Amino acid sequence: MKKEYNFKGAKRGAVIAQKGKTRITIYLDDDILEAFRDRADASGRGYQTLINDTLREYLSKTNNLVDAETLRRIIREELRKAS
Repeated sequence: MKKEYNFKGAKRGAVIAQKGKTRITIYLDDDILEAFRDRADASGRGYQTLINDTLREYLSKTNNLVDAETLRRIIREELRKAS
């Protein structure tokens, strides 16, 4: 061990930064967090990984635009209900 160390130019933080991940602070309801922790324990995975996977799945489902065929079907169904 050296008698003295030079920390000039040193940076705080993780020794090896994770690529593609960002640390944030988020507030979740206690029951939601507990449910994710329980499910993570049951599956043998980390609860943060489970939350990330759930958010990714949700985003992949909600980005789909309604095509013309689906819109026509919905309009027909609604008109049938209204008449």
